[in-house]
Amino acid sequence: MAAEEEWVYDEASGEWKPASEVAATSAVEVRDAAGNLLADGDSVVLTKDLKVKGAGQTLKQGTVIRSIRLTDNPEEIDCRHDTIKGLVLRTEFVKKR
Repeated sequence: MAAEEEWVYDEASGEWKPASEVAATSAVEVRDAAGNLLADGDSVVLTKDLKVKGAGQTLKQGTVIRSIRLTDNPEEIDCRHDTIKGLVLRTEFVKKR
């Protein structure tokens, strides 16, 4: 065991594990509504009209969202729109472009 190796507490198993081992097993696949694999920086298209809570706006079907960022939740992506900052979309409403 190397002294400089980082250890992380795994809540699922209740054990301390090497950070490299936890990172390898925690890679989550994020997929769009059509089943395509999404990655950071991808562009997506909305598959239906979405009312944005708090912004008083509706994003129309076919709107292109560029430069998405994946979150810890495989069902959500973080993104920006020209008029809405800090937008979080559910993957069931987007399709990879």
